[in-house]
Amino acid sequence: MRHLLRRIRNKLHRILHPTPANTVTPEETQPTYHSPRLVENIDSLIKRRVNSIDFNGAYFTISGIAYFEKFPEKDEEKIVKSLILAKDGVDDIEIPLVNQTSEDPRFPMAGYTGTANFSVINKGKPLEPGQYEIKIQLKQYLSDGWLIERTSVGKILDCAHDLSYITNMTSYSAKKNTQYRLIFKYNFAANSLEVGSNILSEINPLENELDTEFVLESPVMRSLKRRVLKMAYNWYHLLPVDRHKISFVSDSRTSISGNFEFIYQELLKRKTNFKISFYLKPSIKAKKSWHEIFVLAKAFATSRYILLDDFYPMIYPLTIRHNADLIQVWHAVGAFKTFGYSRVGMPGGPKLDSLNHKNYTKALVSSKHVADKYAEGFDIPEKNIVTTGIPRTDVFFDKTYQANVRQKLQEELTFIKGKKVILFAPTFRGNGQQSAYYPFEDINFNKIYEALHKDYVFLLKIHPFVQNEANIPYKYADFFHDVSDYREINDLLMIADELITDYSSVCFEYALLKRPMIFFAPDLTDYMQKRSFYFNYLDFIPGTLAENTDELIKKIQEPQMNRQKLDSFVNYFFDQPDGHATERFVDELENEFKNDDDQNLQNEDPDHTPDGKVIPHWGKHA
Repeated sequence: MRHLLRRIRNKLHRILHPTPANTVTPEETQPTYHSPRLVENIDSLIKRRVNSIDFNGAYFTISGIAYFEKFPEKDEEKIVKSLILAKDGVDDIEIPLVNQTSEDPRFPMAGYTGTANFSVINKGKPLEPGQYEIKIQLKQYLSDGWLIERTSVGKILDCAHDLSYITNMTSYSAKKNTQYRLIFKYNFAANSLEVGSNILSEINPLENELDTEFVLESPVMRSLKRRVLKMAYNWYHLLPVDRHKISFVSDSRTSISGNFEFIYQELLKRKTNFKISFYLKPSIKAKKSWHEIFVLAKAFATSRYILLDDFYPMIYPLTIRHNADLIQVWHAVGAFKTFGYSRVGMPGGPKLDSLNHKNYTKALVSSKHVADKYAEGFDIPEKNIVTTGIPRTDVFFDKTYQANVRQKLQEELTFIKGKKVILFAPTFRGNGQQSAYYPFEDINFNKIYEALHKDYVFLLKIHPFVQNEANIPYKYADFFHDVSDYREINDLLMIADELITDYSSVCFEYALLKRPMIFFAPDLTDYMQKRSFYFNYLDFIPGTLAENTDELIKKIQEPQMNRQKLDSFVNYFFDQPDGHATERFVDELENEFKNDDDQNLQNEDPDHTPDGKVIPHWGKHA
């Protein structure tokens, strides 16, 4: 009976107190998605106008006003604005807008601004092919619930005709690179905005390898040759290890540069009796002949030292002989973004049972403070980490070398004369070489040019893995200059008055020059989720942070440098910042790393732990 009386009472209440049209009940006051409804009450019409609309590649910016004329509101918490991309048959895409104050005292929260990057709008990927209406949605909380309506974006201020904008965007992955065309159309008569996306091409990156000057080898053949190399390597164990043989090995360069160059020059300078050989290829995919496979196997089996400067998959299945050393001198300084086995479980991270890196007997680092990071990244014992310093950083303490480099580059890059030099050197995005790209749409080259071209030049040194291009208009050619093909980035650092980077280890080398750095990181949150860092990013960076183009311009024009933080940064990441790292490393080669071994022996006490506790031994009297 009680249940029946409750139902009758609720029904009478709904008859006597009907819910107003276009509102939701108090129980539904959470601002979740509601399908747009026909306007039944003139009071719910949206007044709106677009003040500005701008495009930078696939990056879209809009600002304007939108409000319910009959419902003035001052509390921004009760007004939620967004753009809605609507397409038949698919879920709507919502782009949140930020409330801005307006000049109308009755509607102080009428303004809005917002941005959208259409190259990553679809869960990190470009907008799916199709035609979409772009509508503005306004939600306002009233006494009896949320009023929710959608309409066209409205008139664009100072515009009296149709508009269109066309750009391209690309999605990168290891198996497929897809290029899209993005077309925006504004209909003046209807005050409406549409966007269309369609696929232009799909390319397998393995079949379109950077206009290579070398012959590619299939994955199957590379796998077969690794197995043959391992068998030949074991066979060559019948030969003794030559104590005076050094092999420089790389699958990422064909000329001597970087750490290899400094080590090699120091060996020549000392006139040592080492027999030096080089085994260099431009890529891990470059074909190695069967003759080269057997030459490599013999070199690996008989060399006292094998030096690597990067990833080298052919050597990882091998067990290094007890009287030989496989030394990774690496190509980066310090420890910043996570790499190797520090990325297990992350996108593009290795599997725990992978053999990669794990057979290094030595790995070269700049400081004891990063030894544990490299040990984790390579999955090798921390005792295998050598802290002699990074050879190629020695130039930052050589005033003569720096003066010669500046003079040479002023002659080669004549456009830098009389200008302040900005060097833009970001790292790539993506999980590896096939999927590497840089989100150039995050930076507005037009704004930078207008603000800085009179006093500055802007050099772009883009990571060699990056497959897409900046697409800078030719009219800015006197300001933006691509120097990505210049071999040594350290030389470019010498002439840079300011460095712009993001998550690249180039910040370690530039810190030695004690000059201003700007960390341009508009995608910081996304990058942290996908890649992560060894240190808290905001505490770590030895410079200022810029998260959009306007902030970047301001930081360039008003450079800031915290000298105390910069000094602390250098002292932490460089044990011996003195320009003698190459000498120390070659000393170790000549002494067969006996100093390290002696030190380790001195620190090892078979009867006590490092903190002084007694270690019990089976059957031994205490």
